[in-house]
Amino acid sequence: MVDTALKLIDEVGIQALTLRMLADELNSGTATLYRHFNGKDELLALVTDRILGEVRVPAEDLTGLDWRAAVTVAAEAFYDTLRRHPNAISLLAAQVPVGPNGLRARESLITLFMHHGFPVALAARAFTAIGHYVIGFAIQQHGPAAPRPEEQTHLRDYYNSLDPQVYPATTGAAEELTSVPLDEEFRFGLGLLLDGLERARLAAAAPTGERAGG
Repeated sequence: MVDTALKLIDEVGIQALTLRMLADELNSGTATLYRHFNGKDELLALVTDRILGEVRVPAEDLTGLDWRAAVTVAAEAFYDTLRRHPNAISLLAAQVPVGPNGLRARESLITLFMHHGFPVALAARAFTAIGHYVIGFAIQQHGPAAPRPEEQTHLRDYYNSLDPQVYPATTGAAEELTSVPLDEEFRFGLGLLLDGLERARLAAAAPTGERAGG
Protein backbone atom coordinates (compact mmCIF):
# COMPACT_ATOMS: atom_id res chain seq x y z
CA MET A 1 0.00 0.00 0.00
CA VAL A 2 2.74 2.44 0.95
CA ASP A 3 4.74 1.63 -2.18
CA THR A 4 1.66 2.20 -4.33
CA ALA A 5 0.92 5.48 -2.54
CA LEU A 6 4.45 6.69 -3.25
CA LYS A 7 4.12 5.69 -6.90
CA LEU A 8 0.90 7.69 -7.18
CA ILE A 9 2.47 10.71 -5.49
CA ASP A 10 5.34 10.52 -7.99
CA GLU A 11 2.75 10.56 -10.75
CA VAL A 12 0.11 13.05 -9.57
CA GLY A 13 1.45 14.81 -6.48
CA ILE A 14 0.55 14.87 -2.79
CA GLN A 15 -2.54 17.05 -3.03
CA ALA A 16 -4.08 15.02 -5.85
CA LEU A 17 -3.63 11.72 -4.03
CA THR A 18 -6.82 10.47 -2.37
CA LEU A 19 -7.58 7.30 -0.48
CA ARG A 20 -10.17 6.49 -3.13
CA MET A 21 -7.48 6.75 -5.81
CA LEU A 22 -5.20 4.50 -3.80
CA ALA A 23 -7.98 1.97 -3.20
CA ASP A 24 -8.80 1.89 -6.90
CA GLU A 25 -5.14 1.35 -7.79
CA LEU A 26 -5.05 -1.57 -5.35
CA ASN A 27 -8.37 -2.96 -6.60
CA SER A 28 -9.67 -2.58 -3.07
CA GLY A 29 -12.00 -0.38 -1.06
CA THR A 30 -11.29 2.54 1.24
CA ALA A 31 -12.66 0.57 4.19
CA THR A 32 -9.83 -1.92 3.71
CA LEU A 33 -7.28 0.90 3.79
CA TYR A 34 -8.61 2.16 7.11
CA ARG A 35 -7.70 -1.17 8.69
CA HIS A 36 -4.05 -0.25 8.17
CA PHE A 37 -3.97 3.50 8.88
CA ASN A 38 -6.33 6.16 10.20
CA GLY A 39 -6.28 8.54 7.25
CA LYS A 40 -4.22 10.34 4.65
CA ASP A 41 -1.94 12.04 7.22
CA GLU A 42 -0.86 8.72 8.68
CA LEU A 43 -0.40 7.32 5.18
CA LEU A 44 1.85 10.23 4.26
CA ALA A 45 3.94 9.63 7.39
CA LEU A 46 4.42 6.03 6.24
CA VAL A 47 5.36 7.23 2.76
CA THR A 48 7.92 9.61 4.26
CA ASP A 49 9.56 6.76 6.15
CA ARG A 50 9.43 4.63 3.00
CA ILE A 51 11.42 7.31 1.14
CA LEU A 52 14.02 7.39 3.90
CA GLY A 53 14.29 3.63 3.57
CA GLU A 54 15.60 4.13 0.02
CA VAL A 55 18.64 6.04 1.29
CA ARG A 56 21.38 3.43 1.15
CA VAL A 57 24.76 4.12 2.68
CA PRO A 58 26.49 0.75 3.20
CA ALA A 59 28.78 0.73 6.24
CA GLU A 60 31.69 -0.40 4.06
CA ASP A 61 31.33 2.80 2.02
CA LEU A 62 32.19 4.80 5.15
CA THR A 63 35.05 2.63 6.35
CA GLY A 64 38.27 4.60 6.76
CA LEU A 65 36.66 7.96 5.93
CA ASP A 66 37.03 11.03 8.10
CA TRP A 67 33.81 12.58 9.37
CA ARG A 68 33.53 15.14 6.56
CA ALA A 69 33.85 12.51 3.84
CA ALA A 70 31.42 10.19 5.62
CA VAL A 71 28.81 12.92 6.08
CA THR A 72 29.24 13.93 2.43
CA VAL A 73 28.51 10.36 1.31
CA ALA A 74 25.40 10.25 3.51
CA ALA A 75 24.16 13.69 2.44
CA GLU A 76 24.61 12.92 -1.26
CA ALA A 77 22.79 9.60 -0.86
CA PHE A 78 19.90 11.44 0.82
CA TYR A 79 19.88 14.12 -1.88
CA ASP A 80 19.91 11.55 -4.69
CA THR A 81 16.92 9.78 -3.11
CA LEU A 82 14.91 13.00 -2.83
CA ARG A 83 15.62 13.85 -6.47
CA ARG A 84 13.95 10.59 -7.47
CA HIS A 85 10.72 11.72 -5.78
CA PRO A 86 10.31 15.44 -6.58
CA ASN A 87 6.57 15.45 -5.83
CA ALA A 88 7.17 13.99 -2.38
CA ILE A 89 10.09 16.11 -1.15
CA SER A 90 7.86 18.48 0.81
CA LEU A 91 6.80 15.57 3.04
CA LEU A 92 10.26 15.66 4.60
CA ALA A 93 9.81 19.35 5.42
CA ALA A 94 6.26 19.04 6.72
CA GLN A 95 6.93 16.49 9.46
CA VAL A 96 9.68 15.13 11.68
CA PRO A 97 10.33 11.54 10.50
CA VAL A 98 9.93 9.21 13.46
CA GLY A 99 9.34 5.91 11.66
CA PRO A 100 11.86 3.06 11.77
CA ASN A 101 13.92 4.32 8.83
CA GLY A 102 13.92 7.90 10.11
CA LEU A 103 15.03 6.79 13.56
CA ARG A 104 17.73 4.59 12.08
CA ALA A 105 19.14 7.41 9.96
CA ARG A 106 19.07 9.84 12.86
CA GLU A 107 20.79 7.39 15.18
CA SER A 108 23.44 6.55 12.61
CA LEU A 109 24.44 10.10 11.74
CA ILE A 110 24.41 11.45 15.30
CA THR A 111 26.54 8.47 16.34
CA LEU A 112 28.96 9.23 13.50
CA PHE A 113 29.34 12.83 14.66
CA MET A 114 29.88 11.78 18.28
CA HIS A 115 32.41 9.14 17.24
CA HIS A 116 34.46 11.92 15.65
CA GLY A 117 34.55 14.14 18.70
CA PHE A 118 31.33 16.13 18.48
CA PRO A 119 29.68 16.67 21.89
CA VAL A 120 26.14 15.28 21.91
CA ALA A 121 24.50 18.73 21.71
CA LEU A 122 26.64 19.75 18.73
CA ALA A 123 26.12 16.35 17.08
CA ALA A 124 22.35 16.81 17.32
CA ARG A 125 22.51 20.31 15.84
CA ALA A 126 24.86 19.12 13.11
CA PHE A 127 22.42 16.36 12.16
CA THR A 128 19.56 18.86 11.97
CA ALA A 129 21.57 21.37 9.95
CA ILE A 130 22.61 18.77 7.37
CA GLY A 131 19.04 17.51 7.04
CA HIS A 132 17.63 21.01 6.62
CA TYR A 133 20.21 21.87 3.99
CA VAL A 134 19.62 18.75 1.89
CA ILE A 135 15.82 18.96 2.09
CA GLY A 136 15.74 22.71 1.44
CA PHE A 137 18.06 22.47 -1.55
CA ALA A 138 16.09 19.56 -2.99
CA ILE A 139 12.75 21.36 -2.59
CA GLN A 140 14.03 24.54 -4.22
CA GLN A 141 15.82 22.87 -7.11
CA HIS A 142 13.81 19.70 -7.73
CA GLY A 143 10.37 20.15 -6.14
CA PRO A 144 7.18 20.81 -8.12
CA ALA A 145 7.90 24.56 -8.19
CA ALA A 146 11.57 24.21 -9.16
CA PRO A 147 12.75 26.45 -12.01
CA ARG A 148 13.01 24.83 -15.42
CA PRO A 149 16.24 25.09 -17.44
CA GLU A 150 14.68 27.58 -19.84
CA GLU A 151 13.76 29.80 -16.91
CA GLN A 152 17.42 29.95 -15.92
CA THR A 153 18.23 31.14 -19.43
CA HIS A 154 15.58 33.86 -19.22
CA LEU A 155 16.90 34.86 -15.80
CA ARG A 156 20.46 35.15 -17.13
CA ASP A 157 19.23 37.30 -20.01
CA TYR A 158 17.34 39.49 -17.53
CA TYR A 159 20.40 39.96 -15.32
CA ASN A 160 22.48 40.84 -18.36
CA SER A 161 19.88 43.42 -19.43
CA LEU A 162 20.20 45.35 -16.17
CA ASP A 163 22.06 48.62 -16.01
CA PRO A 164 25.65 47.69 -15.03
CA GLN A 165 26.07 51.10 -13.44
CA VAL A 166 23.26 50.35 -11.00
CA TYR A 167 23.80 46.57 -10.62
CA PRO A 168 27.49 45.97 -11.40
CA ALA A 169 27.80 42.87 -9.19
CA THR A 170 24.64 41.20 -10.54
CA THR A 171 25.45 41.82 -14.20
CA GLY A 172 29.03 40.74 -13.65
CA ALA A 173 27.93 37.49 -11.99
CA ALA A 174 24.98 36.77 -14.32
CA GLU A 175 26.59 33.68 -15.82
CA GLU A 176 27.66 32.21 -12.48
CA LEU A 177 24.26 32.90 -10.91
CA THR A 178 22.41 30.93 -13.55
CA SER A 179 24.69 28.28 -15.06
CA VAL A 180 26.46 26.40 -12.24
CA PRO A 181 25.41 22.70 -12.42
CA LEU A 182 23.12 21.75 -9.55
CA ASP A 183 25.36 18.94 -8.34
CA GLU A 184 28.27 21.35 -8.12
CA GLU A 185 26.13 23.95 -6.35
CA PHE A 186 24.92 21.31 -3.88
CA ARG A 187 28.45 20.18 -3.04
CA PHE A 188 29.66 23.77 -2.69
CA GLY A 189 26.94 24.64 -0.18
CA LEU A 190 27.44 21.39 1.69
CA GLY A 191 31.17 22.10 1.89
CA LEU A 192 30.53 25.50 3.45
CA LEU A 193 28.26 23.90 6.03
CA LEU A 194 30.86 21.25 6.85
CA ASP A 195 33.52 23.97 7.22
CA GLY A 196 31.35 25.64 9.83
CA LEU A 197 30.73 22.37 11.67
CA GLU A 198 34.48 21.67 11.74
CA ARG A 199 35.13 25.04 13.36
CA ALA A 200 32.39 24.34 15.91
CA ARG A 201 33.87 20.89 16.63
CA LEU A 202 37.34 22.31 17.19
CA ALA A 203 35.97 25.07 19.39
CA ALA A 204 34.05 22.56 21.49
CA ALA A 205 37.18 20.44 21.91
CA ALA A 206 39.44 23.35 22.91
CA PRO A 207 40.27 23.92 26.60
CA THR A 208 38.00 26.43 28.32
CA GLY A 209 40.69 29.09 28.44
CA GLU A 210 41.35 28.86 24.71
CA ARG A 211 37.63 29.06 23.91
CA ALA A 212 37.41 32.23 26.00
CA GLY A 213 40.37 33.71 24.14
CA GLY A 214 42.77 33.25 27.09
